[in-house]
Amino acid sequence: MLKYMKANTHLKPGQKGTKHLFEQYGDKLLCVRYRYDEKRQVRIKTVEIIVSETPCTPPLRYRDHDIVNVMVPYANTALRDRLKAAGGRWNQNEKYWQIPFGAIRDDIELTEKILE
Repeated sequence: MLKYMKANTHLKPGQKGTKHLFEQYGDKLLCVRYRYDEKRQVRIKTVEIIVSETPCTPPLRYRDHDIVNVMVPYANTALRDRLKAAGGRWNQNEKYWQIPFGAIRDDIELTEKILE
């Protein structure tokens, strides 16, 4: 049914048209959409709410053998030494380190410096 409808308006909680629903659902409200069904010629207001939350570990973005690019400032010799010890190679043309993700997976400081 919804696949035949066009969503014309997407509102965040607190915007005009969502206040009553925000009072009803509170912080569980994620968004309100207005959809238009051309076949039946009706406008439908839908809400997206949070119904449960469970802790989880997000999946890794990289596999262990994937080569990642790591940007480390030249002056940071401690991080450069750790990259060298883990098998990293300096790419002189691009000015970043290249290393298999598995070699730095558990090093939060280095994984935060991975280039997207």
